[in-house]
Parts: sequence; C-alpha cells; structure tokens
Amino acid sequence: KLNVGADAVQHGVEGLTYLLTESSKLMISETDFQDSIHVLGFSDELNKLLLQLYLDNRKEIRSILGELAPKLPSYHSLEWRLDVQLASRSLRQQIKPAVTIKLHLNQNEEQTAQVLQTDPSTLLHLIQQLEQALGEMKTNHCRRIVRNMK
Repeated sequence: KLNVGADAVQHGVEGLTYLLTESSKLMISETDFQDSIHVLGFSDELNKLLLQLYLDNRKEIRSILGELAPKLPSYHSLEWRLDVQLASRSLRQQIKPAVTIKLHLNQNEEQTAQVLQTDPSTLLHLIQQLEQALGEMKTNHCRRIVRNMK
C-alpha cells in the first residue's frame, strides 16, 4: 500500500522508536524536541504531528522504560567477622587471618544474604580499588557522562 520496501518501513519505525524513547528518557522540552526534528527536514504538519505524539506519550514511555530497567539488589546491612588461625597440628606457630562478610541485600521486596570470605590483603586491595573508582566519579569527565545518562 505504501509502495515502499519492508526495510524502509522497518528503519522508519526503528528511527521513530529511537526518537521517542531518547526524548522521553531525557524529558526534553517542546522547543528542544521541535529543534531536534526540524533538522530532519520534515514538513511543518508532520513536525506538529510528531510533537503531539511525543507530548501525548512521553509519560507512558518513561513508565515502560522504568519497568524494563533491571531491578538490581540494594544494600541493607553488613555483618563481618575476623577469624585468625594461630596454630595447627602440623604447624605450631602460624598466623592465618580471614575476614568473613555477610552482606544482606534487598531485591524485589525480599531479603537475601551473601557470605564472602577473603584474606585481609585482598580486602585492602578491594577497598583501594573502590576508593579509586569513587575518586574517578568526582572528575569532570565522569560528571558529564552521568549527567547525560539521566
């Protein structure tokens, strides 16, 4: 009926879907949306129809995108214990420390627990890596990326 190939229709639908989802993610204003689609070279009537489509559906699109986002576990509490083995039958004097961590997480309204065990040197390395990652989040480059992701 359209006298257009199936690939052209598919690409058109994918482009329209991308335009609406990205615009809804960023909650851009009417003028920004109009500026974005004006570059595409459509007629004024089609631009008005696209704007109306965006305004009518952006809240619904945002709610659907929120439902599709993965539900990651969140932190609830942490228990830890330091165990030290001072001697064994074969070795009279040895020091073998171990840190046991029980991490309580909330996921989908239910609590789960993960038990982890490591030696203190590995734990110190992990702490340094996490502190380094937090430090990198304070750089201007990462702030710009995070701001654009929201």
